[in-house]
Parts: sequence; C-alpha cells; structure tokens
Amino acid sequence: MIANKNVTGTSQAWARQVSEQVHTTADTWTEKVAQAAQKWNVLPLLMGFLLGRALILEELTPFVVPYFMVMFYLRRDLLAATGLALIAGAFSQTVPVGLQAVLSVVLALLACKLSERFRQKDFSRTPLFVMVTVFISHLLYNVLTDQVNTYELVMVGVESILGFILTLIFIQSLSIIHLAKPYEPLKNEEIVSLVILLASLMTGTVDWVVEGISMEHVLSRYLLLLFAFVGGGTIGAAVGVVTGLILSLANVGALQQINLLAFSGLLAGLLKEGGKVGVSAGLLIGTAILAIYGGAQDILYLSLVETSLAIVLFILTPAALWKKVARFIPGTVENQQSHQEYMRRVRDVTAGKIQQFSDLFTQLSHSFAQTADPEESEEQADAFLSRVTEFTCQKCWKKEQCWEKDMQSTYEGMRWLAEKVHENGTLAGITPPREWERKCVKTEKVLTVMEQEYDREQSFEILKKQVKESRKLVADQLSGVSRVMRDFAQEIQREGMELSFQEKQVSKALEGLGLSVRRVDIHSLEEGKVDIEISQPSCYGRDECAKIVAPMLTEILGENIIVRERHCEAQKDGSCTMCLASAKTFEIDIGIAGAAKDGKLLSGDSFRTMDLGNGKMALAISDGMGNGERAFLESQSALDMLQQLLRSGIDEKLSIKTVNSVLALRSTDEMFATVDLALVDLQTAHTRFVKIGSTPSFVKRGPDVITISANNLPVGILEEIEVDVVSRTLKPGDLLIMMSDGIYEAPRHIENRQAWMKRIIAELETDNPQEVADLLLEKVIRQHSGKIVDDMTVLVARIDRFVPQWSAIQVHGMQKLERPRIVS
Repeated sequence: MIANKNVTGTSQAWARQVSEQVHTTADTWTEKVAQAAQKWNVLPLLMGFLLGRALILEELTPFVVPYFMVMFYLRRDLLAATGLALIAGAFSQTVPVGLQAVLSVVLALLACKLSERFRQKDFSRTPLFVMVTVFISHLLYNVLTDQVNTYELVMVGVESILGFILTLIFIQSLSIIHLAKPYEPLKNEEIVSLVILLASLMTGTVDWVVEGISMEHVLSRYLLLLFAFVGGGTIGAAVGVVTGLILSLANVGALQQINLLAFSGLLAGLLKEGGKVGVSAGLLIGTAILAIYGGAQDILYLSLVETSLAIVLFILTPAALWKKVARFIPGTVENQQSHQEYMRRVRDVTAGKIQQFSDLFTQLSHSFAQTADPEESEEQADAFLSRVTEFTCQKCWKKEQCWEKDMQSTYEGMRWLAEKVHENGTLAGITPPREWERKCVKTEKVLTVMEQEYDREQSFEILKKQVKESRKLVADQLSGVSRVMRDFAQEIQREGMELSFQEKQVSKALEGLGLSVRRVDIHSLEEGKVDIEISQPSCYGRDECAKIVAPMLTEILGENIIVRERHCEAQKDGSCTMCLASAKTFEIDIGIAGAAKDGKLLSGDSFRTMDLGNGKMALAISDGMGNGERAFLESQSALDMLQQLLRSGIDEKLSIKTVNSVLALRSTDEMFATVDLALVDLQTAHTRFVKIGSTPSFVKRGPDVITISANNLPVGILEEIEVDVVSRTLKPGDLLIMMSDGIYEAPRHIENRQAWMKRIIAELETDNPQEVADLLLEKVIRQHSGKIVDDMTVLVARIDRFVPQWSAIQVHGMQKLERPRIVS
C-alpha cells in the first residue's frame, strides 16, 4: 500500500514536472518567435504587403498613401521597407496597380518632405495632405495612361475621400500597435479603428483560394474568435459587423458575410464563459445556422471547413497573443491586471523615492547630530596661552630671556595661572608662583589679559553651546521628518488584499436580512482600521445603515463598527452610499467656555480639538502674550503649526520644540505663547500631557481631583527648551479640565490657588462637560464681582466607553469574517 502511494506520488510529481517543462518550452518558443519577428520587422512589412494589394470595389487602392504617410510620422526608420512592401504588394495584384503604387509612394514621400519644411511634425494636417496626394497621384496616372473621363474623375474623388477617412483610422490603429502602453484601455472608437485596420489587411487576401477554401473567410472568422473570446458578445458582434462590411466592399459577392460574422460573433461571445471550446462551438453553430437559413446548402460544407480551420488556428494561438489583445479591451481581467501592475510599479517607484528622501533626511540628521564637545587637550591650553602672550610677552623687552633662556619655568608658571583662572573664573586673590612673579615685569597686565581672554573664551563657549543646541533641534526635526516619510513609504508599499470572498459574505448576510445591496467594497479589514463602503437603494430616511448594517458587521467582525459617513439622498441611479469604519473603545464629550478681557470680542486665548486620524485625539489651549488681536494671532499661529505637525505624524515633543523655534526666530519682538496639550489614545485612554508655560490641568474622578502639572517656560522665549511629558491613564467617567491662566490665577487674594481650584472642582455636582465649563467660568468671574480681569478659557472633556446605539443582530448561519493577513 505504501509502495503504491509512493509510486502514485512520484508519477504525479513527474507529470507535473513534464507539464511545467512543456509550458516553459512553449513560452520560450513563443518568445523566440516574437523576438525574431520584431528583429526583422515582419509585422510592418506584412501589413505593407497586404495593404498594397488590397482593393475596394475591385479597382480602388486607397490604402497605400495613408499607410505610408502615417508610418512616416510613427516609424520613420521603417519608411524605406514600408514603401517597398507596399509596391511589392501592389505588383502582386497587377502591373498597372503596381505602377500606380510607385507613383503614389513617390508623391507621398515628396508631400512628407514638404510638410517638414512647414515644420509640421504631428498628425493635425496629415489627412488633408493624404487626400491631396491621392487625388494628384491618381489623376496624374490617369493622364499618363490617357484614361481621363467623367467616371474616372469621380472614382479619383471617391478614392481621395476614402484616403482622408482611412488616414484618421490608421492614425489611431497604428498608434495602438506601435505606441500604446499595455495599461491603457482602448476606447470604443479605437477598438473599431483597430478592427477596420485588421479587416483592411484581410482584403489583401481576397482571391487567395485553395481547393475552394477562401483565406479571407478563414482569417475573418479567426479574428472573430479572438475578439469574442477576449471581449464577449458585444465586442464579437461589433467585430463581425465591421469585418463583414469591409470584406463586402472588397468583394461585392461576399455581402452575406456581414450577417454571418455578426451573428456568429455574438453567439461566440455569449459562450465565452465556456473558454475556447465554448467560443468555438458558438462560431460553428452560428456559421451552420446562417448557411442553412440563407439557403446555401451547397456551400455549407466549405463554410464548415473554413470555420474548422479558423478554430484550429485559434486553438493553436499562444496564450501570450490573446492575453496581449485582452490587455487593451476594457473590463477584461488582463486589462485590470495590467492596470494593477502599472499602479504597483508607480507605487513602488513612489515609495522608493520617498524612501530615498527618508534616507537623505536620516543622513542629514546624523550629520547635524555629530557635534560632541571636544575634550580638553594640550592644544587647547597652548592656544589659550598663545592668545595671552600675544598681547603681553610679544612686546616685552624680556621676551628672549623668559621664552628662550628660561622657557620651561615661564611656561609652567603661565600654565598654572591658566588652570587657576579656569577653576575659579578669576585671578583675584590668587598669588602667582614666586619664581615666575620675580622674573615677570608685567605681572598685572598678564593677569588682566588672562582674565579677559577667559571671559572671551566663556562667551565663545556659550555661543558654541547655542549652536550645538540648534543643531540638535535641527537633527531631531530631520529625524522626525525621516521617520514620517519612512512610515509613509511602508504604508504605500502595503500589498493590496484580495477581499472578494469577504465582500460576497457581507452581501449574502445583508441579503439574508432582506436588504438589497448593489455593491460592497472592502478597503481594509485590519483590526481597528476597518473601512467598508456599501451601496444600496435609497432607504428614504429609515437609517438602515446605523440600525441594521453596522450592528450586523459588528457581529461578524467581532468589533464595534459605526457609520463614519453616509449619503442618504438618492443618487442618479436611485442608490445611497454608506462608509463604515471601526469604532474607538472610548469616546470624548467636550465642553468649552471662555471670555475676553473686559468683555471684548477678541480673546488672546485659543483652543483646538484635533482628530489626528490614527485613533488619537488632541486637546490644546494656547494663551498669547497680553490681550487682544496680537495675542490671539500668536496663540492661533502656535496651535495651527502644532496641529499640522501632529497630523503629519511627528511626535508631540518634537512638535512643541519646532513651534518654539519658529516663534523664537521669526520676530525680534518679545512674542511668546503658552501651550497646554493633551493627547488621548481613544483605544486605551492613555493620555500624554505636554505643558509649556501653562497652568496645571485637573482630572476629576468621582470625589477625587488629580492635579497634572509641569514646569516649562512658554514657547518663543528661549531658542531651546526642555519638554517634559506627563503620562496618565484615564478611566471611563473621568473629567479632564484644562484652563488658561486667566481662570487659574483669577483669585488674586488666595495664596494656594491649586487647592482652591481643586475644591471648586470637587464641589461640582454635574458631570456634563459643557455645564462644568460654564460653572467654572461663572465662579471665577464672580470672584471679581463680575469683572473679567484677563482672557479666560476652560476646556472640559469627559471620557466614556463607546456604546453602539443599536445592538448586534443575530443572523442564522452567520459566520465570522476571516481577516486576511496583511503583507508589507
């Protein structure tokens, strides 16, 4: 038994290996053939040959000049080969047709050169040039052959008009072949133009008959199979109509081909779900039915043979060919995959560029960060002494005796004094070494210059420290920008997930509840970041999205889902759209109260509540220096910059430092503002407080009041500040109270303002944030007998657990959605 299993497994593996080798060999052979055809320009030469011998109404040759002149602008490198192919194809028809083609090609070349003299390098006037060239060339040929009559003149006019129309068609179709990108879907008119070109090529095979089998019929049905298999019934019917019409113009006796190809193309396209077999069966049935229905039983056998040969060619066609065609047809899987590949390449290139900028900012950050203080060394001490002796010993008459004859003792004495001045900051009260003092005749001057040089050195050290601090701030800012860009690059490199199974599961669950769903688009199923868009017929205000859809998704996803956005008004198609997303574990209710000094309209305080978009909420109050418009602009500017920095992903400490550096450097006036910032994580209620020159905040938890404070100067005063971050974890029901100094410092006669404020907050009997804010503002104003002595702002936030408005609905047989693993 075990042996049989081993044999079976071995045979299956061998068969699989052989199959893979066959596919690999076929793909390699196909690629080699395609490369050889491209190398020798087989396609342009074959097209030129067929279009050169193609006729319309058995005497018109309108294809030569349009093809030659369009190729002049598209592939000038193939112009000579194109002209020879056109002439060869024309001579294969008849000698007069060949001579006429020679004359047409020569005049077309002269027209192209003439257009270049007029700096005409696009297709804007090419159809007119073609029409004039066709008319002149054919009229000249008729004059030379003495065939000038009314009928010939009319036919020349018709042929020139056909050349004008064919030029417009060739411009689009040949551009698709030579210039089109694989991710660009074709428009309907471009598809028709391409089919007209292919049908025009088939007219070059008219009269190619072998044993009664017409080559044009075989190729036209093969073309029909290819497009019906790729595009379905609509494309198949359109290709059949266009191909039959062009072939009937070339051969008036083939007028019935229009009906046959149109019906067969429609039937073959409708059976495309059956693959190549279904499409082939559709063409075979359609051909047989039309042949019998038209009473042409005598040609039924030949028609079936021609269809069978087309089917054989279609089955032998490599997958690479029809997949390449499918890339251009809108709505096909290959076209969507091609577009996705293009978008993936664009995404990867964009992410790579962003990553390069991130690496650049990281390198710049490292460069600015490499500013460590150099350690004290002998060179620094000698440099200090050389600067002292430059102003003292260089002009002394005992210079040679001190520094040449007795250099060692002089240097040791000067070095001892330098150490003392660095230790004490001064030489007052310091007695120099007796031997050195006995030899030096400028002792007082040396001591004075040494102290001055020491003061100068200390000033320079302060400047170096400031430069170092500025460099450190710049390094931190560059590092923060680098981190944000790196995170963004990783985010856009995230692979798209295949969520079609989950979309069908959601649609089935909604239909089980009696709802009619038109479309379900799942953008993300990542826990905490669910993003789903659903379209359904208008509910006419019944609020089905919040009452039914969101609770149902809550049940099958295992986390609270809310309606983030909805458009209940009926769209043009009578539908409404809803966007559903993950609900946060906690929610915040906010109350604001404020007043301007002396009851004015404009307060110097500003506040901001910011949804940072990553599950965090920021609450901030800023108090500008002074009162009125200038203070308001200062505080508003600080909060605007802070909001932009936080939303970009930069952490709060670096954001505050950046705001401080901007406010400190942008004006020479004394302009500063306090910043009181609280960052609340709505998933864990963990809160980080940053206080720059602001008053304490308070957390009311039942009867208890917790004080949160930090000691930092306001932003804009110093170029470098230390930011202290205080962390607290809030609980459901907590009241977070933030206030400006106008509220906190209003009771001037009270020494312990913190205790007074805690008592006032503890005595509040309401937990409504807006009522708390109003009561605190009222109590403070009453302390001053109704006077508003300063700008006052109080912000109150209550932390609560999120409770969905509607409970989940239990649906029989409902399964949990399987969250796909996210691959970065």
